[in-house]
Amino acid sequence: MSDEPVPPGLAKMNEVYGWDSPDYPGDFFAITRDHLFGEIWARPNLDTKQRRLMLIGLMAGRGLNDVLEIQLDAAYRLGELNADELREIVIFLAHYAGWPTAAGLNGIVEQVIAKYPKDEA
Repeated sequence: MSDEPVPPGLAKMNEVYGWDSPDYPGDFFAITRDHLFGEIWARPNLDTKQRRLMLIGLMAGRGLNDVLEIQLDAAYRLGELNADELREIVIFLAHYAGWPTAAGLNGIVEQVIAKYPKDEA
């Protein structure tokens, strides 16, 4: 384990996803770490849950299911959203993003819920 301090952006990234991400080389990751997480996700006027809800809606509407699963998994695993709230997102977005989009989202939501058995699910 390194004694070097964790860059603020990497610390925020780890908080948002609930895992310890390695600090990858290269400019793309550095920009993601320092700008997106160190500045944008860390801004004061919205909390992580609010930002994640916006991101879930955007990703669902655009059909970005691979990265949507990462957000849904983190939100559920970290306790930001419970099973009922995830299912409510599906119902709400069905009316704005369309039923086929919501059907795909529903499949991802149910997979995430099944992955982490809890009393409420």
